[in-house]
Amino acid sequence: MDTQNPNVPGRAHTRVAAKKHPNRRHPHSGLVHDHTRHTTRFTVIGNHLAQHPELSLLAIGLGTHIQSLPVGARIDIKSLAARFPEGTTRIAAALKELEAHGYLRRERVRVPDGRIITRTTSCNQPGHRGAEAPRPAPRKRTGSPGGKTLPAVPRPACPAPALLQQATDLLTGLRREDPRLLLSAGDTAHLAPGVAAWLERDVTPTAVHHALTTDLPPEPLRRPAALLAHRLTAQLPPLPAYRAPEPPRAAPRPLVNCDGCDRAFRGTGGGRCGDCQSDSPGGLLAWM
Repeated sequence: MDTQNPNVPGRAHTRVAAKKHPNRRHPHSGLVHDHTRHTTRFTVIGNHLAQHPELSLLAIGLGTHIQSLPVGARIDIKSLAARFPEGTTRIAAALKELEAHGYLRRERVRVPDGRIITRTTSCNQPGHRGAEAPRPAPRKRTGSPGGKTLPAVPRPACPAPALLQQATDLLTGLRREDPRLLLSAGDTAHLAPGVAAWLERDVTPTAVHHALTTDLPPEPLRRPAALLAHRLTAQLPPLPAYRAPEPPRAAPRPLVNCDGCDRAFRGTGGGRCGDCQSDSPGGLLAWM
């Protein structure tokens, strides 16, 4: 009887009553919700963000704010720092947290005018790519390979028809210099004002032709019109210096025949030339 059974507990456990369980909170303690159903101006935020176990409180709040913004809103560091009191350093760190956990996606993209910008995409479900965000309606496109809009070109102050026609003829002749510079009618119409702006600045057609065809890349040109548009804009010469008009010259006196030797000389009427006047008595004094 003195042998102990190891399977028998040392002392009996008493069942704790459900109402007195230590993990059960009192119904009147802790958080209490007073909810009203939203019908306008609300944003659905997932608990995976609102209760994220690794994000800081600032990152959770900033992610919630970003998801509530409309398409096209500015969420760069300076704009957010102007909106909130946390400062650029803390906001930059929170943005990096959101990007690391998939709530923000940053991409370098080229816009139609040729510039490269950073586009930020907010993801309300990291790892799930939904439909592309709606983009602004495209502007009127100029005929160019691939349907891309050509960069803007300079405009002449006085777009005279003769000046634009001279510019069009210059662009049309570029293909004789390099077959890769064969332009469509739409590209030529788009680039002609830029060439006219050069011609208007006292640049000769030969100089414009040289600027557009010199030092071209050796590889095939995917968008020759875009390259020409860039050169017309980036290398636009300055306006010529102002030059005051020269005063009108006096009209020369007409030619008349000498009454003595019949030679022609310039004078205001009939009479003798200087030689005949010097030969006659007292003529030299009269000529002088």
